[in-house]
Amino acid sequence: MTVPAFEEYAPAADCTCAGCAAQRRVAARARPRRYGGHPAAHGARRALVMVTAAGVVLGTGGAETATAATGHAAEGAGIAGAAGTVGGARADPTPIPAAPSDLADSADPGDPADLTDPGDPADLGDPADLADPGDPDPDDSESGSPQGVPGPLRGGGTPGPPSSTGSAPQTPRTTRTDIINRAKKWVSEQVPYGMAKYWSDGYRQDCSGYVSMAWKLKGNEWTGSLATFGTKIARKDLKPGDILLFHNKANPTMGSHVTIFGGWTDYTHSHYSAYEQTPSHTRKQTTPMAYWTHSGSYVPYRYKGLSTGTSSSSPKSISAFPGAAKFGPGASSAYVTRLGRMLVDRGGRRFYKTGPGPDWGDADRRATRSFQKAQGWSGKEADGIPGPDTWRLLVSGTGRDIPASGSGDRGGSTAAPAFPGRDHFRPGRSNSHVDELGRQLVRKGYGKHYAKGPGPRWTEEDRRNVEAFQRAQGWRGAEADGYPGPETWQRLFA
Repeated sequence: MTVPAFEEYAPAADCTCAGCAAQRRVAARARPRRYGGHPAAHGARRALVMVTAAGVVLGTGGAETATAATGHAAEGAGIAGAAGTVGGARADPTPIPAAPSDLADSADPGDPADLTDPGDPADLGDPADLADPGDPDPDDSESGSPQGVPGPLRGGGTPGPPSSTGSAPQTPRTTRTDIINRAKKWVSEQVPYGMAKYWSDGYRQDCSGYVSMAWKLKGNEWTGSLATFGTKIARKDLKPGDILLFHNKANPTMGSHVTIFGGWTDYTHSHYSAYEQTPSHTRKQTTPMAYWTHSGSYVPYRYKGLSTGTSSSSPKSISAFPGAAKFGPGASSAYVTRLGRMLVDRGGRRFYKTGPGPDWGDADRRATRSFQKAQGWSGKEADGIPGPDTWRLLVSGTGRDIPASGSGDRGGSTAAPAFPGRDHFRPGRSNSHVDELGRQLVRKGYGKHYAKGPGPRWTEEDRRNVEAFQRAQGWRGAEADGYPGPETWQRLFA
């Protein structure tokens, strides 16, 4: 009696050509479909169980046939015996790293492609195994791509637990300032993205490994476990060091991502500074709340091990504003050094030729003034002497960074003109505000679409130049439509 082929579970399972056999081996080694695996993998395992059952039922003659069919299916699945007996057949395994014994092909031991080297750590739960088998380079995926599984620190990091699963999560104490400072370190080092790569501190170089590092967790977590280390909060309560997490439970490889909240960038709370690990390297970027895609699915969390202090690496007396008298001509103290270092971290390195020091100098004044202007302040609020608000933004790591251009640090009036209103910038409009806008775009380096230069009449050239400026701020969609609003105007003239 002929054994059924069960083609509805394993298409082409009876084909002996080299191509089909190779495809079956690849599919069998993949993860279950709900964790990013190939859909044929599940079918191959089920075919193995069904064919074995048929052999038992059919008796001696049928058993020989079933045995042959089983060997054929095992060659395709690469996991002979892993499915268990007929009575012990089970569903797809949970997403844990694969053991070498699970991957060995007992039906074809002579095939080197099916043998796993037990000494190769990359074979033990390699995060790249979660990617689509058809993707030759999973590390080039966009944000929210397949990611690594929970595991210990690697390389130079202190060994941690293999996973947070099955035990109460450990939440070492840390502060908001320390979280942001650790996040900034990867940004300054431009750590390259990689799901199966580990930085010198032992943390995995993907989005969840980045958060694990910033929160100083004992091991590398993933988007499916990070929530256990935090407390869910409302978006309006977000503060620097909190995270915005999206974990797609239906398919973790589709869109799952996490960012570190660095502070609001506008008074409407529609955009924030996001620290994230994404191709091609770590970055800090103005981002719409909560993210470019799947925005409604992101959930804010606050780290459970958060301390009330501002920093564990600096005295509390240094974190509190010491008073304006500590700064200015003739001042010399540790507060001046602290101010200079914070300004350097926020983009003011170009003002210091030899680095910040305890003696107040013109470099401190210019760097402070540039930071104040970046917040949209003017007049006495941007005089180059830090006040309580300036100090608070620097210590907490919030507010806008010092822009790369130093054109606004040469003295003279720096107050931005008041925004005249959106109606002045529409097709057919002609006024002095359009001309003023165009000239400022050219000064800022966004005038490439002008054929003859800016003028008082609003044209498509103006709109395209404004759009280029808006996109340079990290805005997309309606936020970068080419028509200036209050925020575009303020940043353009800052």
